[in-house]
Parts: sequence; structure tokens; C-alpha cells
Amino acid sequence: MWGAATSAYQIEGGWNADGKGPSVWDMTSRHAGMVHEGHTGDIACDHYHRYEDDVKLMQNMGLNAYRFSVAWSRVLPDGTGRVNGAGLGFYDRLVDSLLAAGVEPWLTLFHWDFPQRLHEKGNWLNRDSAQWFEEYAQVMADRLGDRVTHWMTLNEPQIFLGPSEGEGFHPPGNKLNHSQRLLAAHHALLAHGRAAQVIRARAKKPPQVGWAPIGRIKVPWHAGLFAGAGKPGVPSAADIDAARRRTHEVPFKDFWNNAWFADPAILGHYPEDGLRLYGDDAPKVLPGDMETIRQTLDFYGINVYDAEVFRAGPDGTPQRVHFPPGHPQNALRWFIIPEALYWGPKFLYERYKVPMVITENGMSGLDWIDAAGRVRDFGRIDYTRRYLLELRRAARDGTDIRGYFHWSLLDNFEWQQGYKERFGLIHVDFKTLARTPKESSRWYKRVIESNGAALDDTAA
Repeated sequence: MWGAATSAYQIEGGWNADGKGPSVWDMTSRHAGMVHEGHTGDIACDHYHRYEDDVKLMQNMGLNAYRFSVAWSRVLPDGTGRVNGAGLGFYDRLVDSLLAAGVEPWLTLFHWDFPQRLHEKGNWLNRDSAQWFEEYAQVMADRLGDRVTHWMTLNEPQIFLGPSEGEGFHPPGNKLNHSQRLLAAHHALLAHGRAAQVIRARAKKPPQVGWAPIGRIKVPWHAGLFAGAGKPGVPSAADIDAARRRTHEVPFKDFWNNAWFADPAILGHYPEDGLRLYGDDAPKVLPGDMETIRQTLDFYGINVYDAEVFRAGPDGTPQRVHFPPGHPQNALRWFIIPEALYWGPKFLYERYKVPMVITENGMSGLDWIDAAGRVRDFGRIDYTRRYLLELRRAARDGTDIRGYFHWSLLDNFEWQQGYKERFGLIHVDFKTLARTPKESSRWYKRVIESNGAALDDTAA
């Protein structure tokens, strides 16, 4: 599947249109200092009113899949109970438009915009949050399960339970202690499991169910790694083992790891090193919890942008290798390291044996419409080509790769960065909301039409 991805709060706008209830992002983005220059997602890209034109742009680009999220409080204004027919109808029409255009909908239930009224009842700290989420998932499966076959439960729990619930710089802005964060994470995992169960029980078409955690990717050092934006090389077996080990470890008392979330969801238990590290802060697991959390996944979505580099120390312990001065970065100052799309899916597939889907990958660029009316974002083309070549190499070496979704379809509201960053394949003028396909969108169309063969052409 070749697609592009978005999320509801980042593009939809219509923040209180047609009976939608408030989310934590609607409310706390208004707090002074929360978002760059006081930006909000009230209008964003106005996709809520312009979705038909946006679907035509997807069709023109040749996408055969589109990953989007549903605004929970647009469908259930209070988070539970009363269903907002107008809000649910929007997603009905969007799905129908996508299918008519030959674009497969990949639906994400939760991409950070928790209903404000449920936040006031405790957010993920309340164990009832798993039941709330199950109710919401049932509404969506009952309405769209006759047409949507690809479902994702949670997007990036490491972030909405880390920076949002921990450090406080994402909405809802809470600053929880570590045991509270771990408890909230346990409830979110229960919500994932209950949603997966209800989707399988209620969808009328056989569903493919997965999720989309952030990929905390580690790549092994080799001599060519820091040449330009990275050149494929052959790391030593010891350095590969060091990167693999750190990929699956819980090394610090934070949420920037893979195993604390993926081991329960796929293997049915928390990782032993995490339990030792977290100690008494670890959540109390009640009878039946792990059976609920552990659900068969049809695909493992990972959001991959950058990576950390590791090599084996003198005793074999993973030792981080820092990027040298001048190593390429994108506009958000994230390091460019294409081998993230080789080693990340490879290591995760080795451990979990679940087909991999790249649910996000892309870069923020300094993009503008030039005097000729074009957006010549050749840096994005080079970035994406290099990353996709590494993903193809992973597939050829035995990693089961089922799809790739570029982040993002449109320039959009980039969370606490507001409208400062541009990740889109399509430029959005945030004053007029006019859309202008970038050169990268035309290049991506050629890649899709050739099913990746165009990657061998170095000409943009």
C-alpha cells in the first residue's frame, strides 16, 4: 500500500461545527505558551469542509491508501453516550469519497485528541477510560465496518502518555509522577485491547487491526554511516547486536522505548527489565488484564523519522554514537538517517513476527511557492527516496513490509509547533487555504505508479 497520512486535529478544523464536543487540544491550545505564537487547530486546513477536494488531490497523486484519524468528540461530543449524527456522517461521506476514488481508508481511532469532558473525569488515569474507548470503537465499527477494513487503535502512546502526561508541554498539560504515567499507560493498553476485540466482533467486513506506536529506532554504527545523509554499509555483528539490544531494552525511567508497550500488546507481558527498572511504580496488573491487552495484530504500524546510533562497547554493552557536526537535519532539526527504515522494521519484525507498515515517515522542510507558482521541495524528494530505498532493502532481506504512508498529505497544524513546520506533499496557504501540490507529490506519484521501481532513477 502506498499512502499518505494525516490526523483529525491537525487538518480538520470545524472545531465546534455541527455539534462537535471539545477535545483537550481544543481547550489547552488556547493556553498562553502552549503552542507557537498562540496558533490553534480551530480552522487548520479546513478539511472538514474541503474533504472532497482533498480526496481528488489524493486520487491525482495516485495514492491507493489514506491514513486518517477520527476526532472522538466529533462523534461522541461527551466522549460517551449520545452519538452526534452530523459528526459521524462526516466520516461516512469521507470513506465513501475515498472508496469512490480508489483510495483505501486506513482509520486511526485515537491520535491524541482526548475528549475534554472525559479528561475532566480523569483521562487515561481513570480505569474506565478503557470502557469509554471500547464504546467509541463500537460506534465506529458499527457505522463504518461495512467499508473500512484497516483499523488502528492508538497512535504513539509513547508521546501522548510521555510529553503530554509527563512533562506537560502537550495537552492536556498535566505533570504526572512516574507511577501515574505508568498507570495511565496500562489503561491505554487495556483500551487498545478492548477496541481490537470490539472491532473484530462488530465489523461487517473482515478487519485488519493494528496500531501505530512511535518507532524508537536504533541503528548500528558503520564507517559509512555519517557520509552525507548516510550510505549503506556493513556493520559488525557486535554493533548490530548492540543496536538490536537497545531497540528492545527499557534502559531509562521514561517512555522512549518500544518494549514497554509492544511486549504486553503482542507477547502478553511487560518486559522484565522494565519491571525491574520501574519497581514499585509499575502498575498493578489485575486478573484478565493481559488477556485483554494481548490481541492478535494483523500489522504493526511504526512512525519513523530519525534514529539513534549504537555500537558495542568494550564489554559488549550498547554505547551511543553521537552525530558529528554538520550531519544533515530537516527544518525541525531532526537528524536524517535513512537506515532507520532498514533496521527499525527489521529489529521489530524479528521480535514480534507481525507484518510491518510504515504509518508515518517524512520531513519538515522550508517550503514556499516560488515566482513560477511551484513548490520545488527537492530536499523532500531526496529524503524520501533514500528512506524508501532502505525500506525496500529491508523487504528484500526478509522483513515483511505491507505498506508505507508518507507524513503528511497536507501542510498542517504541527502540534506545539503550530503552523511553523511544513511536512506536506501538498502546500497549504494558511491564509487562503489554497492547496498547491509540491514537486514531491509528482515524484511520489511516479514511485507509486512504478511500485517503487522509480526509486532507481536519481533524477528528481
